Amino acid sequence: MAMQLGIKHNQTQVFHWLMQVLFVGLTLGITRVAIPALADQEYAIAADSYLFLSTFVIAFGIVKGSLNFLAGYWAEHLGRKPVHLMGWLFGLPVPWLIWYAPSWNWIIFAMVLLGFNQGLCWSMTQTAKLDITHANERGLTIGLNEFAGYLGVAIGGLLTAYAVNWFGMRDSLLYIGTFIVLCAFVLSFFFVHESQLWLTLHHDQTPQNPLSLGQVFTMMSGGNRHLTAVVQAGCVEKFVDALVWIIWPIYLYQASHDLELAGWVISLYGLTWGIGQLFTGHWSDKLGRKRLNVAGMVICGMGALLLPAYNNALWWSFSAVTTGFGMALLYPNLSAAIVDHSAPNWRARAIGIYRFWRDFGYAVGALCIGVVSLVSGQLLVAFWFVGGCMLLSALWLYLASRDEPLYN
Repeated sequence: MAMQLGIKHNQTQVFHWLMQVLFVGLTLGITRVAIPALADQEYAIAADSYLFLSTFVIAFGIVKGSLNFLAGYWAEHLGRKPVHLMGWLFGLPVPWLIWYAPSWNWIIFAMVLLGFNQGLCWSMTQTAKLDITHANERGLTIGLNEFAGYLGVAIGGLLTAYAVNWFGMRDSLLYIGTFIVLCAFVLSFFFVHESQLWLTLHHDQTPQNPLSLGQVFTMMSGGNRHLTAVVQAGCVEKFVDALVWIIWPIYLYQASHDLELAGWVISLYGLTWGIGQLFTGHWSDKLGRKRLNVAGMVICGMGALLLPAYNNALWWSFSAVTTGFGMALLYPNLSAAIVDHSAPNWRARAIGIYRFWRDFGYAVGALCIGVVSLVSGQLLVAFWFVGGCMLLSALWLYLASRDEPLYN
C-alpha cells in the first residue's frame, strides 16, 4: 500500500508514538513529587534553601533545552527513530543513580541524564507524528502528543506518591523508573517506524525554502517578529512548570503535612493539562492559534497567582485545574504556531530550536524563582513573580504574533 498522510491512514504508527510519549511523561512524572521530598528527608536540604533546591531543575532545563536543539538537527541527518532510541539509553541509568545517590550532586547528575532523555525522546515523538499527518491536523496532532505526555507526567506523580508508602522513596523510583524505560525501549525498537519516509509527501505539496541551521536560529531568536513572540511565550510558560516542580511540593507539604494530598494537587494540574489538550489542539485548527495562546498565558498566570490565596485542599485543587487548563490552551498551540511558519525541509530544526528556548525556560525560571525566594525569604514572592511574568509575556504575544500560516 502506498504511503499516505493523515492520522486515519497512519493510526498504528500514531498509536505507537503516543505510547512512547506516554512513557516519556511517566519518566518525568516520577521525579516531580519525589525529588523535592528527597532533598528535605535524605539530604538535609532545608525547605527554605530555595536557590540550592532549584539546582536540579536548572540542570535539567539547560540540558533538555540543548538536547532539543541538537535533536532537531540530528533527526534530519540520522532519522527520528535512532535519535529516539538514543534518548531511552540515556534514561536507563536515571532511576539507578537516584536510588544509589550518596549526595545531592548525584541527583543533579541524574537530572542531567533525564534532560538528555526528555530532550531526545519527547522531541522525536512530536516531530515523527507531524511527519505522517496532514497540515490541517497539526493542532490535533500536537494536542494528542502533549495529552499523552502530560497524562504520563500526572500518572507518574501519583504512582510515586502512593508507592512511597509501600516501598520507600528510593526503591519506588528504582522499580517504577526501570520498568518504564525498559518497556519504552523495547516497544520503540520493535514497533516504531522511521517517519522520514513520509517527508516526500510534504515536499511535493509545500513550497521549498532551504535555510541553514544558523539562519533558522537567528530568525526564531529575534530575526522574525512573529516567531520570536511565540518563542518567548514558550520560554516564559516554563516558569510555571518550574514553580510547580520546585515550590508547589514544598508549599503544599508545609501547609498540609500530607505527601499524598500534595501529589494529588500536582497531578490535577498535570491531568487537566494533559486531558485538555485532547480538545485545545483541535480547537486551534478551527479557531486559529493566537487567541488560544494568549488566553492560555493569561489563565495560566492567574492560576499561579491564585494557589497561595487560601489554605485548603479545595482551593488548591481549583487553582491547579485553572493553571492546568491555561497550559492546555497554550502548550500544543504555541508549538503548532511554529510548525505553521516552518517549511518541511527545516521544520525539525525549527521545532528543535523552539523547544531549546522553551525548555531553557526551566533553567531561567528555576534560577529566578530561587533568587527571588532567597532574597525575599518567603515562598509567596515566587508565585507573584511567575504570575507577573506570564501576564507580561501574554501582552507581548498579543501584540506581535499572527494567525495566518505560511505553510499549509
